[in-house]
Amino acid sequence: MTFELFIAGRYLLARRRQAFISVISLISTLGVTVGVMALIIALALMTGLQRELRDRILGSTAHIYVFHPAAGGIVDYKTDVARIVKHRGVIGAAPSVSEVALIEGPEATEPITVKGIDPALEPMVTEVGERMQTGSLDGVTPRSDEMPPGVVIGRSLAEKLKVKVGDDVQFLTANSGRMYPGGVRPAWRRARVVGTYSLGLYEFDNAYAFVSLEFGQMLAGTDKPEQIQVKIADIDEAPALAEDLSATLGPGYVSQDWQSINKPLFAALWLEKMGLSIAIGLIVAVAALNIIASLILLVMEKSRDIAILKTMGLSSERVMKIFMLQGLIIGLVGTTAGAVGGVLLSKILDKYQLIHISIEVYQVAHVPFVIRPWDLAAVVASAVLVCFVATIYPSRQASKLDPVQALRFE
Repeated sequence: MTFELFIAGRYLLARRRQAFISVISLISTLGVTVGVMALIIALALMTGLQRELRDRILGSTAHIYVFHPAAGGIVDYKTDVARIVKHRGVIGAAPSVSEVALIEGPEATEPITVKGIDPALEPMVTEVGERMQTGSLDGVTPRSDEMPPGVVIGRSLAEKLKVKVGDDVQFLTANSGRMYPGGVRPAWRRARVVGTYSLGLYEFDNAYAFVSLEFGQMLAGTDKPEQIQVKIADIDEAPALAEDLSATLGPGYVSQDWQSINKPLFAALWLEKMGLSIAIGLIVAVAALNIIASLILLVMEKSRDIAILKTMGLSSERVMKIFMLQGLIIGLVGTTAGAVGGVLLSKILDKYQLIHISIEVYQVAHVPFVIRPWDLAAVVASAVLVCFVATIYPSRQASKLDPVQALRFE
């Protein structure tokens, strides 16, 4: 242990007449601990919420969507799907068509989005097949012409409609009309519930129904798929791969990636994360002010000791180092305790799902906590830096102390 570190430790653990200084130092340490702990928990909360929403959205939707607006849809989707699957970084591709509709059950009528899919290809781009609660996704294609088309709906929607597998429901869309002598009239289309799913995303579980591609095209009033869904290996490469796919497929094809589709949502979450971090980070700043106050009081209390050390030959630089080390010890101890406490509390909150939120608002039922190593490192480094900067002024004042003036009235 160096001489400066030894003196700094003795001053921090002062007793008897200097006990008040130790109490101030303890309060400063606790302030740093609470600030670092709160900041780590806040970052873990926002990071976990972002990641959970991203994973659930990407499990329910594709990473890239390919359109052909000029042709009014995908003319030959089988050929295009085969070309897309061969592209670098692509895992799977599947056609789909969507249409807004009303679905009517025995006891309720709800507005939903009907999605026409190819049941053989859909599991390659979304997790609907894996998240089936009852029935099977293959059941959307009727086994015979006498059977009504099948439909797979969310478990929450099934509870609202009071239906189960084997029950019939009806769809009404703007394009599902029938010709009568007086003109075209909206007509209800019957379908049979062949399964229920739960993706864990409120928006989908309550407002999406999956039908066969042919039935979906009929409800949408078109003879071709609206788009091709694409799943890729690296979701961060989605913008670049979307441009490559458009160029590969040829003129008229347009691609849109998941980042651009959900940009407003994740931008809002990022802004909320930054705002929360800045607000809680002020706690560390307040703790740094406490360090300044405690060191100034210590310098005033130890002016006689400083004067004696200087008369014995201790340089101003070494005096300054003593008080800088003292403030740094406070920062290191407080930061370490706060980091350990923040990590442990975040893991406990995440493991036991102790904080519940409105699923209608945040799409998830509980708050997940995820600590990224670089977030933890940034918090620790910032807290130590702030505490170190707080020691500069008091330490300089101590180094400038004149021994003659300090000992004159002793």
